Amino acid sequence: MKAIVIGGGLGGLAAAVALRKVGWDVDVLERAPEFGEVGAGIGMMPNALRALDELGLGAEVRRLGTPRVAGGIRAADGRWLAKLPAVGQEEIVAIHRADLHRTLLEALPAKCLHNNVKATLQDGVDADLVVAADGIRSGIRAQLFPHFPEPVYAGATAWRGVAPGPFEDLEIAQTLGPGGECGVLPLGDGRVCWYVSTVAPPNADLDPFELFEKWHDPIPRLMAATENILRHDIFELAAPLPTYVRGKVALLGDAAHAMTPYLGQGACMALEDAVVLASCVADDELPSALARYDQARRPRTQRIARAARQIGRFGLELRNPVAVGMRDFVFRALPSNIALRGMTRFSAWQAPRLHPIGSNPSVT
Repeated sequence: MKAIVIGGGLGGLAAAVALRKVGWDVDVLERAPEFGEVGAGIGMMPNALRALDELGLGAEVRRLGTPRVAGGIRAADGRWLAKLPAVGQEEIVAIHRADLHRTLLEALPAKCLHNNVKATLQDGVDADLVVAADGIRSGIRAQLFPHFPEPVYAGATAWRGVAPGPFEDLEIAQTLGPGGECGVLPLGDGRVCWYVSTVAPPNADLDPFELFEKWHDPIPRLMAATENILRHDIFELAAPLPTYVRGKVALLGDAAHAMTPYLGQGACMALEDAVVLASCVADDELPSALARYDQARRPRTQRIARAARQIGRFGLELRNPVAVGMRDFVFRALPSNIALRGMTRFSAWQAPRLHPIGSNPSVT
């Protein structure tokens, strides 16, 4: 069986690794001149780590990422709103996007990787399966759903980077303030990935140093130590797709369900997609397999996209001082075990086992 994967980002490479694991012949088509990943840090939630374990890459990702550390949610002045100990919580691994991308890339033979290709559906004519993993501005989605709404601006912009360090004794933390948020993701090698985000009009002329200079340490220090700071306005697919499958084409990752980043689940969902898709096509005839993939993935990913949007309204988008104070009070009043359940309820997903074609159990 032959598959064409359009898009060589995290989701596309994960799909290629998963499909090869169940016995498919795969080619990956990437439009960029070289395979690579831009960005800073990314948090691999427990569900994503289970998907990576099924791909045989979980141990390497844990080696490259941060060890398990305590963490939680803080206010802009540094007070802890919800403190989660390292013991007893599910594992979260912070890793540089480039390291994760390279790990996936190295799991594939060079012969199946093709860059500098602006792929269309025509490139998949001779394939049994086409996987559209070409991102939020997916050209394949536009071909399949010509009247579907374009991605919309989510009302916020973000800056991110990697401070070289070393920075000692930092914890994985999210900070919520009036109209903004920050994240700190210490890596295992002493570097620290960070991001800051604020409510703003699209393409606004803003200086992140001025916006966040009075937020708690180490946020200003991390920003000042970073040479290359990236900025991205945040977009999402606000309208849910009616299906992730058309004929022999399966949409995956941001091409199917680009969401706001406030739950940290965007890339995690792409890794889940990859494992579930491979599980389905290993266990059934293609039309039935793709129908099962759609049934398994669309409700879950669209539910998480809605939840991420709602979390943004309760977190980043709050600017009224009274509303911010009430939110902070609620976080402080919650027992840590209840706060932990609220933060991890979407990560309670078990990866289906990947077996060669014809021997795979049902998707769970």
